[in-house]
Amino acid sequence: MSSLTADSVKLALSTVSDPQSGRDVMSAGMISGVVVREGKVGFVLTIDTAFKDDMARLREQCEAAVTKLPGVVSVTAVMTAQASGKIPPKPEAGYSQPRDRAVWNLTPVENVFKVIAVASGKGGVGKSTTALNLALALAKAGKRVGLLDADIYGPSLPRMLGLSGQPPIVEGKMVPPAAHGVECMSMGFITGEEAAMLRGPMISKTLHQLLRFTRWGQHGKLDLLLVDMPPGTGDIHLSMMQQVPMAGAVIVTTPQEVAVMDARKCMKMFMKLNVPVLGVVENMSYFVEPATGKQIALFGEGGGRKLAQEAGVAFLGEVPIDPFIGQSAEEAHVYDGAYASAYATIAEALL
Repeated sequence: MSSLTADSVKLALSTVSDPQSGRDVMSAGMISGVVVREGKVGFVLTIDTAFKDDMARLREQCEAAVTKLPGVVSVTAVMTAQASGKIPPKPEAGYSQPRDRAVWNLTPVENVFKVIAVASGKGGVGKSTTALNLALALAKAGKRVGLLDADIYGPSLPRMLGLSGQPPIVEGKMVPPAAHGVECMSMGFITGEEAAMLRGPMISKTLHQLLRFTRWGQHGKLDLLLVDMPPGTGDIHLSMMQQVPMAGAVIVTTPQEVAVMDARKCMKMFMKLNVPVLGVVENMSYFVEPATGKQIALFGEGGGRKLAQEAGVAFLGEVPIDPFIGQSAEEAHVYDGAYASAYATIAEALL
């Protein structure tokens, strides 16, 4: 049995001193999210923004301490900074009181022109598939596009893009892997397909690191950074809106009422937090019978369009059911069949 464990990594890190407090980085609470997998070690290093100039040196010391352990293949310290001041309050339950985002510390993402969330109220509606294909369609339209996989617990975009391995670090920032002209960053590059072992308070820090300590725009400033949000209306959504001036959100739903109900809640959250809803995408709208060409509405019809109309936002388009789309995503192949034009139409409407 290997002696390399999370505990042995923490013990090694306890030998590294924080130059500001004089305490070791473990007892100072600066280390979290320790992951050990097949000799690859990853962890989050958090410092105060007031001392961000000391970050690179401290990261090197932490990585060097862990590298000395037997069985270590590679070490990646995921860096993040947190201000020591007060954190803005979250909306109360039910989101009955809108918050003014102007009082939050909304800082633009370096080398990114606009940030757009792709969100849904529930899982299983094809949100990640929509985010990916929308990004590909935007790239084909000549835009410089990035994808941030904000689903910390269930990252899927690395597999869908055929990307793997820990990203290289240049001058303290991770270089995002790219495929088909789209840059991507995900927790999956750090932990693999295993779920990240992070508690609630660490989610915001991890998201901050993936967002801020990625060298976006390897070939020029990104026109758009699409953020594939996890389903629901949880901490990650609120953390994102507390950190980033967002250009808007795209809501993904399927036609049936249960999906529309959850999408409506998600939409209201964005609206109450003053994030513009750019429109609604309806996925799995219908199935085309191969023999006759007849459109069959397997899950009902018109739910996405109705939601857009009642909210007074754009209906960006509908995507038919096509098993090859999901299969292509699973196998990391770009699907370019007849239904691919649906995503091109949605991308055009979004632009």
